[in-house]
Amino acid sequence: MSSAAHTSLAGRLNNLTIDAGVEGGRAVLVLRGDLIHGCADTLATALARLPAGTGRVDLDMTGVAFMDTTGLRFLEVLDTYGRRRRIRVRATGWNDQPRRILELAGLDPDDPLHGPGTHREPVPSAVVLERAEQLDLLRTEVEQLRRAIVTRPVIDQARGVLMATHACSSDQAWNVLREASQLSNTKLRKVAAVVTAEAEGGGPLPSPELRQALRTAIDRCLN
Repeated sequence: MSSAAHTSLAGRLNNLTIDAGVEGGRAVLVLRGDLIHGCADTLATALARLPAGTGRVDLDMTGVAFMDTTGLRFLEVLDTYGRRRRIRVRATGWNDQPRRILELAGLDPDDPLHGPGTHREPVPSAVVLERAEQLDLLRTEVEQLRRAIVTRPVIDQARGVLMATHACSSDQAWNVLREASQLSNTKLRKVAAVVTAEAEGGGPLPSPELRQALRTAIDRCLN
């Protein structure tokens, strides 16, 4: 059986899917995708579908490629499920960016529910403050990643337009976009959107400043 969560960035971030198998009272849930908005509900649905008598639940997280702070709520759902039913639950196999998220949150990435530092004894206030600062940095990093995921396609399209129009390399096209952005004090994604829209023959006309900046950038970077 499987469950899935959908995201407004469909096609950019990957939907979370959970495949579950049960044998001898032990459930193994294999996850693929990203721990983003909706992932906790997806897990709750998958856990609710497990048969009565399940005595242990193991989550295989090796297929999870991205995680934002919503993933901490995901772990809370799993932990609560195990405590209420008094069964062993584990989530292991964390890699790459999700592993870094767990480390910044002060959890053991090898076993975030049971590893060192995850017990519920009182935590010194200095540690609490440090973790709060780390989570603030984490939220900033995640937001930057989200913005990059959204803006990257239009930038890649604009580079392709410049490469086709001016017979230049990918690096040269990137330099044109960056130079035009700096000269006109315009965000890079807006410069890219203008280049793409002009090639498609639609969209609003760029400002005179941006148009001049693009001409100057092309002269500097391609001539």
